[in-house]
Amino acid sequence: MNDPYETTETHLERLLGRALNSFDLPDALVERLDRALAHASSLCSAHHSAGLHRETYRHTYLLPDGSALTLWELVHNTGRDGARLHELYGDESEVRLAAARLCRPGSPEAPRLSSTEPGAPPSADEPPMDDVAAGLLAELESERTAEIDAHLALLRGLRALPPTPRHRMYSSDNSPDHARRVLRRAENADRPGEETAQLLRTAFAHHITQVFGRQYEVEGKDAGFTLYEHAFLLMDGSETSLWEVEHTATPDGRHMCEVYPTERTAREAMELRAQVR
Repeated sequence: MNDPYETTETHLERLLGRALNSFDLPDALVERLDRALAHASSLCSAHHSAGLHRETYRHTYLLPDGSALTLWELVHNTGRDGARLHELYGDESEVRLAAARLCRPGSPEAPRLSSTEPGAPPSADEPPMDDVAAGLLAELESERTAEIDAHLALLRGLRALPPTPRHRMYSSDNSPDHARRVLRRAENADRPGEETAQLLRTAFAHHITQVFGRQYEVEGKDAGFTLYEHAFLLMDGSETSLWEVEHTATPDGRHMCEVYPTERTAREAMELRAQVR
């Protein structure tokens, strides 16, 4: 929290240094924070259960022009052997979404699945799921303990049929910079290259959709997979998307981001990560 002997510069360095996603903060935001004169921190929310400890903190900075700037920090114990991990966000809605992703399906705080997520129950005004999806849902919900069944359920969930087209509400909020940050945090060697980056410099609006999100236990280890579509509206009126896979299927359990040009290649990558874990 607040240390009366810690300078604002040291406080900011400590936050950025321990955050898993500090590289994802906009450069302009970090530059403004570098000029901060004073700071204050407060606990906004906390959740503690048998398996999940999660807190959200607000860090407010006073700038030379008299304005205030806020960083939102999410702290949770989902690291290897319950290690505490830190994430930073510049917007409250982003930290709320990140906190919701930590909830396991079926827990009291778990967000309700939308119809675009594989395995979600249809609402009254939605068409019934097809036989393939219904079979998958039945298998995922069955009480099985065999390791092979758990692994198969994971793989089939990752390869579920693509969702129906989604309605997009585009936001014109520095979309070229958003595209640049998405591509910059991608760690996969086959991520979209310079041609895609150049095309997205002409984007003037974008929309983010969480398409898939699940956390499984495979071979005694937790593996979380989340798929996002970053849709961009270009100056010529056309649309294009980046597909981001965020997962913890890494040897040390850390978060990893990968970006792909199509939903199909993103889902295939999730399946591969589940197999080689």
